[in-house]
Amino acid sequence: MSILTRRNFILSTAATLPLAACGNGIGSDAGQRIDSRVDSAIDFMHTNIPYTRELSENAQGVLVMPLITEAGFGFGGGYGRGALRINGATVDYYSSAQATVGFQIGAQQYAHALFFMTQDALRDFRYSSGWAAGADIQYAVNREGGNLGTSTTNLLSPVIGVVFGQAGLIAGATVEGQRYTRILP
Repeated sequence: MSILTRRNFILSTAATLPLAACGNGIGSDAGQRIDSRVDSAIDFMHTNIPYTRELSENAQGVLVMPLITEAGFGFGGGYGRGALRINGATVDYYSSAQATVGFQIGAQQYAHALFFMTQDALRDFRYSSGWAAGADIQYAVNREGGNLGTSTTNLLSPVIGVVFGQAGLIAGATVEGQRYTRILP
């Protein structure tokens, strides 16, 4: 016979809480939530930055990070989750993490997409243990009324990054220095 006392209740609760916090994602809808956010980000990007539709059509694959949140006060960091799409279908999920040091204060959120224009660039990204965005990314930026400033030379770049949907108090969102890691949603 078990008597439920305050002590037994506390001990049984304390023993089960750590296990409840260790959800492994099996049976969760995290993948569906990420895909839904990616769909919304792609729609927003194609509507507000029309040239990205052509980039999407010419890319071998597109990594879309629908929400990156950054904050900093001297030291800072950012994190987000997204999906890699090939021919419009999600093939993998990724997280993006960034750490920064320097004169900074504030917070911001933004979305970004990485267009892998060559099969080699896509393969290097997919089969690395953790891919870091660096100087090899050609940035396409909004200019004058939403026209994307790209050229034929940009289309020949192996990776093109587009940052969009910025909101917050830190100026200058960029994907340089972000590390991408494959995750299970």
